Amino acid sequence: MHCFHLFAAALLIAPAAEFGLAQAPAAGSDTHPEDRAKLVYHGGLVSPPLPKPQFTLTDTSGIPFDFRSKTDGYVTLLFFGYTNCADVCPMHMSYLGSALKRLPKNVAGRFKVVFVTTDPDRDNPRTLRAWLNNFDSDFIGLSGTVAEIRAAQSAAGVPAAKGPPSYDHAAFIVAYSADNLGHLVYPSGISEADWLQDLPQLAKETWSR
Repeated sequence: MHCFHLFAAALLIAPAAEFGLAQAPAAGSDTHPEDRAKLVYHGGLVSPPLPKPQFTLTDTSGIPFDFRSKTDGYVTLLFFGYTNCADVCPMHMSYLGSALKRLPKNVAGRFKVVFVTTDPDRDNPRTLRAWLNNFDSDFIGLSGTVAEIRAAQSAAGVPAAKGPPSYDHAAFIVAYSADNLGHLVYPSGISEADWLQDLPQLAKETWSR
């Protein structure tokens, strides 16, 4: 499998004029202290932020899932991948699931993790649900036709997966905070410890600074 492993691949999301990565300020810069506080996240800051996309796919119980409305008010972590992925997908889901289990319930309850399969031919609802349950039974699994999934990726500004037989797919998670804007992307390589530091902060983040 060949995933878009490097964080630089996130630049494929949109033209540079629409998608910029905030850089840490140089020592002695005039950046306001409150702005510097935003740079402690392990994910890459997106400037301007990405609007939460509108698309409807089918969840693992066979019910239509309107992504925008069903995640409104939650911190939403969106990832496109597939269950036969050998490395990036299980790593992301495992670290994220483990981190959420270690958080207080009132914090973990503010998140929705949405995994959209890029391999709908093999990832039937039962397969997708069983795979996600390995990490967290609350993780939401979505599928649809190839055309519907491509449309969802386009709506999210994520590069379309390519395959079969091997699937190239974006290796980053888009994090939408409660304002329904994607302020961060998390590349492959993010650890459980990184999530444990970032998730509580994301849960209370207002981006009103």
